[in-house]
Amino acid sequence: MTREKAIQCQAGVGSQRLRRRPADRSQQLRQWVQFAFVALNVWIGARFYLWLRQYENGGPLVYDRPPGVEGWLPIAGLLNLKAFLASGRVPLIHPAAMVLLIAFCVMSLVFRRSFCSWLCPVGTVSEQLWKLGRRLFQRNWTLPRWLDLSLRSLKYLLLGFFLFAAVTMSVESIESFMRSPYGVLADVKMLDLFRYMSVTSAFVLGVLILSSIVVKNFWCRYACPYGALTGLLALASPLRIRRQMDQCIDCGKCARACPSQLPVDRLVQIRSAECLGCMECVAACPIEGALDLRAFSHKRIPAGWVAIGAAAVFIVAVAVAKTTGHWQTTIPSQVYSQWIPFARELSH
Repeated sequence: MTREKAIQCQAGVGSQRLRRRPADRSQQLRQWVQFAFVALNVWIGARFYLWLRQYENGGPLVYDRPPGVEGWLPIAGLLNLKAFLASGRVPLIHPAAMVLLIAFCVMSLVFRRSFCSWLCPVGTVSEQLWKLGRRLFQRNWTLPRWLDLSLRSLKYLLLGFFLFAAVTMSVESIESFMRSPYGVLADVKMLDLFRYMSVTSAFVLGVLILSSIVVKNFWCRYACPYGALTGLLALASPLRIRRQMDQCIDCGKCARACPSQLPVDRLVQIRSAECLGCMECVAACPIEGALDLRAFSHKRIPAGWVAIGAAAVFIVAVAVAKTTGHWQTTIPSQVYSQWIPFARELSH
């Protein structure tokens, strides 16, 4: 029956039942959203660097510290979230880290792993690297199943370690750590990791880049604890990629397009925590209605709704935090002047 449907579709017969999908623009939209968020992070990074240099050079304080840089401090966000849930007090140091962590978790609960595939700058770079590899080598490589499963467990082990550390730390311990020089300058230490990269760090980064060129989403698939967290939360999302079996022509294009290597063409619903919600498979499907992102298995959700929804969660979270005074960290400039010149000597 499936071969007959495929032949009918190719020959234009039975067009009332099977119709070709109109030109799909979802991946162009996703790319624009990705690049916009990369540009935002570049702007935040540049502002943060200028802010930092004025303390390092001892010059006049012209630039303010951009709180958005705390999006690069997920561990601080996790610790602050634990302290907030246990005490009811919003943290005074790195509050934006907690706000952004909550926002990205909400995105995952509602719109699957939309943060990973639509907003995360690391995810965007990783995607561009494997696409570069595909252009260079005309293909990407897939690891053997036993090795793939073993490596995929790493990100969950890392997530488990960070969750265990956060859960077992007392509120007093977390607040004490955040008030320490290392905790206060966690963002500076993060930047210094790249500014003053050790040979070991450079080697690891080089291996990750090369691996990401030949294997799709190597970092996201195997090593990112943030991705592990969003993937687990996405399991509770009401949205699913759903295949209509009576419309599917079994062409396999969806499975070949999936960057997470999921067997989309053999499943009715995609429930996996590895599904990024990128909708690459939907864009690749040639038949209208055969494959879509759907809410509660019924309502079709266009890619534009995912983009608007994820952006809305981000904007609302930042706006609420700013309005309630829980966005800017409360550290006097005198503290930064005292500790930043010695940031490279600090350790935890």
